[in-house]
Amino acid sequence: MILPSILFEKTEGSTKKETLEAPVFFGDLNLDQIIDAITAGKKEYNLKPFFYTSLKDFGPIKYRHEIFQDLENENLFENIKSFAQKMRTMREHLAQADKLYYKFQKESWFLEAVQIYCAAVNCLVHDLSLADLRSKGFLVFREYLSDYSNSDPFTSLLAETKKLFDDLSSVKYSLLIKDGSIKVRKYESEIDYSANVEETFQKFKQGAVKDYKVKFIAGPADMNHVEAAVLDLVARLYPDIFLYLDNYCVKNSNYLNETIGVFDREIQFYVAYLEFTAIFKRAGYKFCYPQISNREKEVYDYEGYDLALVNKLIGENGPVVCNDFYLRNKERIFVVSGPNQGGKTTFARAFGQLQYLASIGCPVPGREAQLFLFDRLFTHFEKEEDIKNLRGRLQDDLARIHDILGQATSNSIIIMNEIFTSTTLQDALFLSKKVMKKIIELDLLCVWVTFVDELASFGGETVSMVSTVVPENPTLRTYKILRRPADGLSYAIAIAEKYRLTYPSLRERLKS
Repeated sequence: MILPSILFEKTEGSTKKETLEAPVFFGDLNLDQIIDAITAGKKEYNLKPFFYTSLKDFGPIKYRHEIFQDLENENLFENIKSFAQKMRTMREHLAQADKLYYKFQKESWFLEAVQIYCAAVNCLVHDLSLADLRSKGFLVFREYLSDYSNSDPFTSLLAETKKLFDDLSSVKYSLLIKDGSIKVRKYESEIDYSANVEETFQKFKQGAVKDYKVKFIAGPADMNHVEAAVLDLVARLYPDIFLYLDNYCVKNSNYLNETIGVFDREIQFYVAYLEFTAIFKRAGYKFCYPQISNREKEVYDYEGYDLALVNKLIGENGPVVCNDFYLRNKERIFVVSGPNQGGKTTFARAFGQLQYLASIGCPVPGREAQLFLFDRLFTHFEKEEDIKNLRGRLQDDLARIHDILGQATSNSIIIMNEIFTSTTLQDALFLSKKVMKKIIELDLLCVWVTFVDELASFGGETVSMVSTVVPENPTLRTYKILRRPADGLSYAIAIAEKYRLTYPSLRERLKS
């Protein structure tokens, strides 16, 4: 029998795999920051491998979309969170049991953990039975959970746990303390005269008196040796009950159902992402379920944005400009040019984030989107020179892009940011054209941020995107990336800044 998974759509013979290391492009696209923010506060679930594992077929992506859509029901979402809290409390009891020294105290914490687990399962069965579920994942899991809750193993566990609690609750004993010794015996309905004594002497009371009663502290603290010795004596008075407790703990040491344990972890992938995106939705930023294809390369997104940047600025109430893009017919390559600090790199990162988040089945930033299901995603962002490889920056650029093009297929995506900036414009143009021809030959989707405006009109496969400025004041950036012909200013501005020939630089130099 193939057990249900809420995260991985199971088919006959399929196996789920988790990627333990972040993909190499995470840093370039700031996806590491995004995943850190999503999984913050949920380290116990080890969710990052789920976010490192992209899907290769549309079916599993649709499977996750449907589950996300079910969880948009507020009642269901709160019910799942309530189940998770119960399971967290259960794990805390088990962890505490491992830390304790005295046997009967350890067994008591274990018994309570099992009781919490049984209650969590029954509560979830009830909640899911009332939910209007549409997703295949939830429907299959609900059926499995219902069958499990009615199975002999679970009903027996539930009955044994209740009986043991009832038996332990019936244990009553008396302590006889005299001359430093303690005797323990069964409670024999002795009359407690405490209330009568207090009432008799009430009329002699003069002001407040010290309370000498010792309060029992219930909690995770370990028992002291006196308490443990008393409990051992109590166990001798009720040998059948405490022997039953011993056998119960041994018999049910592996009580947790594997599928329910996996569900408890996997469902947090959805909960964590929805809690994260809720912050953006409250601020007015949109998310959508993208259409996905591994054949059509006519991609688009409307009102998209860099999720890492918004996450950084949202707490500061800083506005973030949303941008649109689309590719039609044989268009494959966005060539992004314009002035420095105008949002070009942010646009490239946002494109990569969209594609990757779509590939793991998550809603993506934007009002409406259609994206491509890639086989591999490559990035080439400028890096500092590494003395270990004994290569200059230009040689390193060439080696890295050669390696990328050697691995890429027609189903890959490449995102490049300011390549060949360490050489002359003439050489950069020559090398860029060679790379562009190879990209077109491979029929790749590509975003290329560059100061070489000539690439924007290389052919029918290229689309020019330009970061714009305020017309009345070209020094002010709008951070809006528009689909329009390159204006030829980006390289001039880059050269002027490089040689300190901009207006502010000249003013500063003339003053000295």
